[in-house]
Amino acid sequence: MSQSVIVTTYNRPDALAAVLAGLAAQKDRDFEVLVADDGSRDDTRQLVEGEIARFPVSLRHVWQDDLGFRAGAARNRAAAQSRGDYLIFLDGDCVPRPDWTARHRDLAEPGWMVAGNRILLSPAFTQEVLATGAPIHTWDFTQWQKAAEDGVINRTLPLRSVGLGPLRKLAARRWQRVRSCNLGVWARDFGRVNGFDETFEGWGYEDSDLAVRLLNAGVRRKEGALATGVLHLWHRENDRSREGINWDTLQQRIADGTSRAAHGLDAYFGSNGEALGNVPLRSPLRG
Repeated sequence: MSQSVIVTTYNRPDALAAVLAGLAAQKDRDFEVLVADDGSRDDTRQLVEGEIARFPVSLRHVWQDDLGFRAGAARNRAAAQSRGDYLIFLDGDCVPRPDWTARHRDLAEPGWMVAGNRILLSPAFTQEVLATGAPIHTWDFTQWQKAAEDGVINRTLPLRSVGLGPLRKLAARRWQRVRSCNLGVWARDFGRVNGFDETFEGWGYEDSDLAVRLLNAGVRRKEGALATGVLHLWHRENDRSREGINWDTLQQRIADGTSRAAHGLDAYFGSNGEALGNVPLRSPLRG
C-alpha cells in the first residue's frame, strides 16, 4: 500500500517547515507528500522547492489562486495528482511524529477511514518553537509531560500509543470529530464520493461533510486516537462568517443521505481519466 500525504497550507511557511521536518523524519518511507497550497505568497513555493532536492521522499507543490478560504478545493486539486492507494490529509500546522505514517499504515483497512487526533500548543509555545526551530517531532514523552506541567500544551494523552483492537470500531457511524487535519482514507473511497465538496466555502464543516458522505457511501470510521496524534501549532481563528451556512448544508446532507459531492474532485480530471495539472497521471482515485 502506497500512501500520499496531502498537506494543506496558506501563507505560513514557518509552520509548514516544521511539518515538513516531521514528515522527512518518518521511519516508514513508502509515501509521497503533496503540499496543497490555497494561494500562498511566493515564500511558500520557495520553501517547498528548496526542500525537494534533499527530501527523502517525493515532494510536490500544488498551488491554486488565492480566492478566499478554499481548503477543500486545494485538497481536491492535490489529491487528483496523487499516486498513492491511501490518502492521509494533514494540515500545514500539524507536526507529525516519526511513527505517524507507519501508524496510519497499521490502522488502514479496506472499507474504513481513520480519524486521528491532536494536541494543541499554546500561542507562546508555538512562537518559541517556530522561532528556534525546535525539533518537537523528536521529543519523547518525558519532554511532553514537562510541557503539560508548564501549561504550554492542552494534554498528553494523544501522544500515547495503545493497541485498542476492536475498540477502535465502536464509533463506526460517528462523523463528529472527524477532522481533515489528521485523516486517512482510501483513494478509491475518496474518489467514489467525489472528494471534498467545494460548495463549502470559508471556514466550517467541509471535513464533517466528507465524513458524512463517506459514511453514507458505506465507509466506516475507525478511531486513530492513541496512535496517530499530531502536534497542532497555534493559529488565529479563521473568519467564521459562513459557518452557519455551511452547518445548514451539512445538516441537509445528513438528512438526505448524499454521498457524492456536488462540486468536487471531478473538476480536476479530463474526460480520459487523466489528472489535470502539472503532473498528469492516472490516479488511483479514478483507476
